[in-house]
Amino acid sequence: MTTQASGMGGPAADGAPADGTGEGTEGRVYNVAGGDWDEVVRALQDGADQEDTEHLVVNMGPQHPSTHGVLRLVLTLDGETVTELRPVIGYLHTGIEKSMEFRTWTQGVTFCTRADYLAPIFNETVYCLAVEKLLGVEAEVPERASILRVMMMELNRIASHMTAIGTFGLELGATTVFLYAVRERERILDLFELITGLRMNHAYVRPGGVSQDLPRGALDAIREFLGRMPHQLAELRSLMDANPLYLARTKNVAYLDLAGCMALGVTGPLLRGTGLPWDLRKSQPYCGYETYDFEVPTQDTCDAYGRYLVRVDECDESLKIIEQASDRLAGPRPENDPVMISDPKIGWPAKLALGGDGLGNSPDHIAHIMGQSMEALIHHFKLVTEGFRVPVGQVYTAVESPRGELGCHAVSDGGTRPYRAHFRDPSFTNLQAVAAMAEGGMIADVIPAVASIDPVMGGVDR
Repeated sequence: MTTQASGMGGPAADGAPADGTGEGTEGRVYNVAGGDWDEVVRALQDGADQEDTEHLVVNMGPQHPSTHGVLRLVLTLDGETVTELRPVIGYLHTGIEKSMEFRTWTQGVTFCTRADYLAPIFNETVYCLAVEKLLGVEAEVPERASILRVMMMELNRIASHMTAIGTFGLELGATTVFLYAVRERERILDLFELITGLRMNHAYVRPGGVSQDLPRGALDAIREFLGRMPHQLAELRSLMDANPLYLARTKNVAYLDLAGCMALGVTGPLLRGTGLPWDLRKSQPYCGYETYDFEVPTQDTCDAYGRYLVRVDECDESLKIIEQASDRLAGPRPENDPVMISDPKIGWPAKLALGGDGLGNSPDHIAHIMGQSMEALIHHFKLVTEGFRVPVGQVYTAVESPRGELGCHAVSDGGTRPYRAHFRDPSFTNLQAVAAMAEGGMIADVIPAVASIDPVMGGVDR
């Protein structure tokens, strides 16, 4: 996006027509226009024609099925060799961050969960950690809520990696791999539906805790999942590793070493695929991750195959964490063990409990706020409609999402709504690496290069 003053770069004269309508306008007037990629492509083509008639500028996308979303790649080719690659983003912009400025702090969860739509629990958690840090109530979040957050994030990590691995195989022609991976992801989404009521965009993690405790039968369903998933992962891995075509298309392809990752700010499986065990769950623990026993998988191949191995190994480690979390949740529970902060001015909903039909709120709670306590009704109304106030300040929090460091920079002006909420989405940062991976290689290798990054365009454009 470029901003130009009216005319050839200077501001319009005070009172002079600036828009061609003949009407005078007070003050400095600017015309704003976006860049035209068609002009860029024509310029590239003209330059290629002058230098070498063998060069060709082509589009990959924005509708290409192998770009993990609405991504456009402008490729300059010398035969089948990629000499230049330009990623073009912005096709999936939804205004999530701006929309959050017009909703309460709690309502912001329903927006940010839709950014990286394959990792909604991580979006919710990093945002709520930022809000809790601004409020200064990190130590008041119930332990049970932190355990539930960890368990849900690790389930979400496996689901996201199943999508990454399955689409990776599909894009290289292995349809069976995709079906196997999506089948396991569906089972995780079934667990999400059981626990949160929704398969995606849950708004389950709230400032101060989580919206509700585990329903009846959830732990049994999780243990059943833990009992079958290791075998399914081993089956999926043997299916991929036994395929010589998959190995040929991924080994020594899309090379990016540690120096390249550090220069570009790349994190997640791409960084760990170079041999560096950098994981925020270990280096900067949150939600009590320091109390869980797990390893940080790494590979030193720096290629697409190594990144695939890291993701599969991470699924194994996530299963260990989920098992530990489920054991803690199944242990003896004190009579008063909440999943939401006790401060009634922050916790929303403060006393949510499902009724006997499993569909609505607790009849006792409804009776209390509707028929027994006028103060409770007023408080409930103000909390839901106006929200709580957050002290003036700014914070940055980060979690280890399936794609790397997911950060939230939250700014408060002391009101009931975020002054600014900006997300450092790893897909946006990691996408910078696609040019370094693909330039100098074959056009066919662009597909595994993008697939090994595993970008989610909802998180890139936000």
